[in-house]
Amino acid sequence: MSEKILEIRNLSKSYGSRLVLRNLNFEVYAGEIFGFIGPNGAGKSTLIRIMSGLTPPTSGDVFICGRSIQTEFQKAIANVGVVMENCELYHYMTGRQNLQYFTGLIKGVTKQDIENAINIVGLTNRINDKVKTYSYGMRQRLGLAQALLHKPKLLILDEPTNGLDVNGIIELRQTLKILAAKQNMAIFVSSHILSEMEQLCDTVAIFDHGNILELRTLADLQDNSGGKKHIQIKVDYPNYAGKIISLKFGIEAELAGRSIILPYMPDYIEQFVQALKQRDVTVFGVSVISKSLEDIYLDILKERKLGNIK
Repeated sequence: MSEKILEIRNLSKSYGSRLVLRNLNFEVYAGEIFGFIGPNGAGKSTLIRIMSGLTPPTSGDVFICGRSIQTEFQKAIANVGVVMENCELYHYMTGRQNLQYFTGLIKGVTKQDIENAINIVGLTNRINDKVKTYSYGMRQRLGLAQALLHKPKLLILDEPTNGLDVNGIIELRQTLKILAAKQNMAIFVSSHILSEMEQLCDTVAIFDHGNILELRTLADLQDNSGGKKHIQIKVDYPNYAGKIISLKFGIEAELAGRSIILPYMPDYIEQFVQALKQRDVTVFGVSVISKSLEDIYLDILKERKLGNIK
């Protein structure tokens, strides 16, 4: 069993009469990439501020490597690296000067630790340039290097892909996977970009209105989302094809471009195709597809009727 790095225990936060976080409970283990998924304004950043010691909870606690963020703050926070959505950097300094400045605030960081962090984030060729010449993605990478200087056991990232181009997103994803796999780091990522979280995370918590609606490994969430697999049939007239399937089999077909999407019923595939052909619908191909995290997320919100939760 991997080491438990982060434990959120009965955590709630309110601002006056507004309850932002409602009795949250979850754990993150060494080597795990944990995705905290929810829309903007759902309370994700509030949770990160509490985990980072910037905001006190109303009730409950956060434990990092077994240390309470409230009663043993220094010992707990020593194990944490945080990258907020907008990194606070000195733009008139070079990247290296920024890192050297921050080492003065952290005990035990060596010159080799600085070089290692620079290499991990891929800034070797630009580290001696002033930060004001950096792109947004490069500043994000420098912020990540800053968070890695003291070799934390827990890395917390708030909307890390915001503002990044495609190459930057791919590079960040690869870097995080390496940190989790090779350095056994626990990584907590908060985001509303579901397609990216699907490619990155081992475990996901689906969150909204202060509540965790689902908390599972990504594989388990997909397997138990009402059927991971679906049948996709590409046709010339999808709306007409969907009506045919609905009338003959009593199945509601989803439309997706030039295709219809049906529940995974492999024994019926040939019957579906024959029914369409008999009504002069041209079938260009049949494939089996998996339900995306975005689809799962929307299904969960619909099932829970989140708007009725008080």
